[in-house]
Parts: sequence; structure tokens; C-alpha cells
Amino acid sequence: MFIRRLPKFEYHAPSSVGEALDLLKTCGKEAKLLAGGTDLLLAMKKRAVKPSHVINLKGIKGLSGITTDASGITIGALTTVAEIYRSETVRDAYAPLWDAAAVMASPQVRTLATIGGNLVSAVPSADMAPPLMVLSAKAHIVGPSGERTCPVEDLFAGPSECSLGLGEILTHITVPGAKGKGAYLKLMRRAALDLALVGVAAYVDLDDKGVCRSARVALGAVAPTPIMAPEAKEILEGKILTAELAAEAGRVCGSVCRPITDVRSSLEYRCSMVEVLTKRALVAALDRSKEGGK
Repeated sequence: MFIRRLPKFEYHAPSSVGEALDLLKTCGKEAKLLAGGTDLLLAMKKRAVKPSHVINLKGIKGLSGITTDASGITIGALTTVAEIYRSETVRDAYAPLWDAAAVMASPQVRTLATIGGNLVSAVPSADMAPPLMVLSAKAHIVGPSGERTCPVEDLFAGPSECSLGLGEILTHITVPGAKGKGAYLKLMRRAALDLALVGVAAYVDLDDKGVCRSARVALGAVAPTPIMAPEAKEILEGKILTAELAAEAGRVCGSVCRPITDVRSSLEYRCSMVEVLTKRALVAALDRSKEGGK
């Protein structure tokens, strides 16, 4: 596809969140926020979006980095996927998120793409979303009415439609301390550099006897937005997690997802692979629980 140069726009580089909010108030719907730029700049070259104003958030201190405290971790919205992949804390304690960072795009793109940008783009196949959802992550947002917090899954209003209001900015994501283990699996047509045909994140917290105290499964690329699968939770909790139980949860997830048929895959194939990947993700989480590590 022929890609043209960027259209003309006015460039802004605020040094604080307050200054960025003022610019958004002034520019209104004619403005777009720039984080990593891996989605926005490509869309601008294709003329899919033509903002009159581009507000670069990269110069604002405090919007990037991973910090740890007694309650869990905080990830700045401008933290790159590469930073997440390099984090030993994420790898050891929040494995589903590390898994997603490991298979997202290419190493070159991961050095630019941000966790906030991946979420706000709101594409159904967003790799960061399912892991954050099963880890009970919260999105922290500032806007004209002040600050607010919501579950990460509430950021998705529809395909490529974010729930952020006019003039709002996603500043960071908080993830509570994880007692259990999890995994994220991504089905692609190629081994790398591809969007997910299906993405499945699973998280389980097991007691000493292997009984599932809590469980969460989230699905990507199989509905208008990334979705939780509460039916799996009902099957898993209160029972000893085995491969057979994981397969049962997979069958249920395969029956409740709402994928489409497109040029990349059929509805039937996606439903079948949700079943397969859910079982595999739960078994991987079980294995990690037994190992006590990543």
C-alpha cells in the first residue's frame, strides 16, 4: 500500500499533564495525543485520521517507568513494551503481561510502542489488554473533571473506540500484587510481527492442595472488544485444577466468544482455537504454580 507523507498539523510538546490538558481543552476534537506513535503516525500517513494538532506527551515526566510498592506495581502510560519485557518484576510476578510483551510486534516496534497507546487504540486484538484484565489492573485517568479510575476492560467501548472522554488522558496503570500465576498465549499466522487471531490470558491462585481459590480468563481478538470469560471462573474455582478441568473451561470459553470471519480467519476456527488456547494457558499457569517461578 502506498503511504504518503504526514499531513500538515500543529505540533505541541507540553512539559506537564496540566499543560497537556489545557491544550486538549483549547484544541478539542482536532487534537490527537502522541505517545509511541506506532499507530497514530501510520494512520496519519494513510489519511485515516487527519488531526490539526498533535500533542506529544513524551516530554512529561512521571508518565513512564515501572515502580513497585506494597500494594503492587504502577506502570506509566508511556512505558514502552520493551521496558515491560525487560522488567524482572513483571517477568517473575506478572507473567501474563511479560508473555504479551514478548510476542507483541517486533523488537524495533516494542522500543517505541507504549502500554497506554496499545490500550487507548482499543483494537480488539490489543495484546496488553487480556493480561491486564486477568491481573485486575486499573486505569488511572485525568481530565477536565479531575481524576478517575476504572478497570482496564472499561477502556474499550467498541472496535477501535476508547471510552476516554474528550480532554481525558490515561496517565498510568496499577496492578495489585499477584499471589497466583498466569500465562498469555497468542495465535498468529506468522511466528512474529503479526496481529493476534486469538489471544488468551489466564490467571489462577491455587492453595497448597491445588484447589483453585480464584481464576480469571480474558480473551482477545474474538469479540468487538477484549472480554472476560466469567463462565471459566465458575467452572474452575473451588476445584483442583487439572488438564481435564482446564479443557472443560476451554470448551466453555469457545462457546461464549463472539468472533467474526475476516480475511485472516473464520469464526469457526477462532472459536476452536479459543478452546485450545484457554486449556493451554491454564495448564501453563498450573505448571508455573508448581514451579513457583516464571
